[in-house]
Amino acid sequence: MIDYESLITDIPGYPKEGIIFKDITTLLGDGEGFRASVRDIAQHFAGLGVTKVVGMEARGFVYGASVAFEMGVGFVPVRKPGKLPRAVYRQEYELEYGSDILEMHQDAIGSDDKVLIVDDLIATGGTAVAAVQLIQQAGGTIVGFGFLLELTPFNARAKLAEITDADFYSLVQVNEY
Repeated sequence: MIDYESLITDIPGYPKEGIIFKDITTLLGDGEGFRASVRDIAQHFAGLGVTKVVGMEARGFVYGASVAFEMGVGFVPVRKPGKLPRAVYRQEYELEYGSDILEMHQDAIGSDDKVLIVDDLIATGGTAVAAVQLIQQAGGTIVGFGFLLELTPFNARAKLAEITDADFYSLVQVNEY
């Protein structure tokens, strides 16, 4: 059993005073820790018939693609506007201080796909909700959410439970940030 939290570096005062930034690059740089975290997420969802893993730009690409590889399924990148070359589904979502947009290729997910959403971190859940909406536009079924870090004070787990009964799993739960 690996203590993932010990492999994550706290950076006080970044990006602004009063915030403790959770820097996962130290975990990514630890071969054993990174490999184990990917395997733990993949194994948690092994029995759900996952056919695609969705990862959101940018660190979600690192974890999502790695989990997809471990599971032997396809990976679908969800990107910021204008980064994908073919027809896309587009979803605007709210942030703490404004809004943003995510896009996904229209042909990336079909009605037979069982989709696992993977990201490095979940805080308010806005990005994950936008990913759910993109997958629903494509006709896919969300079967799970896998995260390295969950900032529990934002209660994203409950927010996602309001829109889907998909399984939710995080390796590290952080009560202070």
